[in-house]
Amino acid sequence: MKKKILIFYGAYGGGHLSAAKAIKNYLDNHYEDCETLMIDCVEYINKYINKLSTTAYKEMAKKAPWMWKRIYSNSDHGALAKITTTSNKLMARKLNNILQEFEPDLVISTHPFSNQMCTDLKKKNKISCKIATVLTDMAPHSQWLVDSEYIDYYFVANQEMKVALSDSGIADFKIFVTGIPLSDRFGKVFDNEKTYRNFNLDPNKTTVLFFAGGEFGLGRKRTHLVFRALIRLFKNFQIIAISGKNKKMNEKFHSLVDLYGVSDRVRILDYTDKVPELMSISNIVITKPGGLTTSESLVSNLPIVIINPIPGQEEENAEFLVRNGVAVWIKKEDNIARVLKNLYRHPEKIDEMRNNIPNLAKPDSTKNICDILMNTL
Repeated sequence: MKKKILIFYGAYGGGHLSAAKAIKNYLDNHYEDCETLMIDCVEYINKYINKLSTTAYKEMAKKAPWMWKRIYSNSDHGALAKITTTSNKLMARKLNNILQEFEPDLVISTHPFSNQMCTDLKKKNKISCKIATVLTDMAPHSQWLVDSEYIDYYFVANQEMKVALSDSGIADFKIFVTGIPLSDRFGKVFDNEKTYRNFNLDPNKTTVLFFAGGEFGLGRKRTHLVFRALIRLFKNFQIIAISGKNKKMNEKFHSLVDLYGVSDRVRILDYTDKVPELMSISNIVITKPGGLTTSESLVSNLPIVIINPIPGQEEENAEFLVRNGVAVWIKKEDNIARVLKNLYRHPEKIDEMRNNIPNLAKPDSTKNICDILMNTL
């Protein structure tokens, strides 16, 4: 009989969904003896609550990051943490419908909301299946750890997170340092010459991959300044700038390219499904430090320049990456040109970051998570 696996995620940022997709794809392609179902936990409960809460998250992250930082911090402890936990327990009643209908042998959660809902149901003997929690950042938050005694597996990005979970009272045998789940396209060997041709790039030039913040457009003015500094200061470099869904960012990038006449060495993309290929030909990446993007960068052996982290989880990610010597963080008070020039004048710093990457990169993260779960079911 096939094992039934229910995968929950939440649409708050892209990392939770991408992690869920990576796990589902791997299970579907490598295990014939399982049936998988993937569901947005809040969308399932109420699509209007989901739309309201995800929109509020995006707007706060973009327009009032200080407010989001306070919410993130307060949800780690105190009254707000209790309110969040209580609301998730109330919503668990609705989520129980799909659990009773599907009757999974295993629930995998890539978001703390579904995590709390499932542990509450298990505590009340509404479900008896195993529960696996996949953390999608470089540092833990207490919302992931509510009712942890009812969680069977914790999958974390690094050893520091394992120590933190262990210190919080979670048994070591439950904690696995696997890394954040990634698409199996990352870490593959690509035809780089073909990629250079497809994007009309020069294989003999240093290539900078620049993620501009996507739909959030965080720190738009500062992002423009970084982009302009790259164009003006590094005339021997070629730049691949990905603006994502942010039309204003895309238009501003194009205007800067036209202003400086650098269309021969700058490519601006609003969307591409070739990120693994582009990372394969790049020498360095500039990005906000989401757990997913930084994990993809590390697996692609790319030193990271951090810009515009979302206060809270991404700032914690940034601190971890800098502390472990794989990234440089351009902070608000920093002179952008000075930081970039310093990197250019000291290539040994970039070499040092690249040498530290193998200590953190987890190219087999998705495989290891799935194999551990299927071997123990």
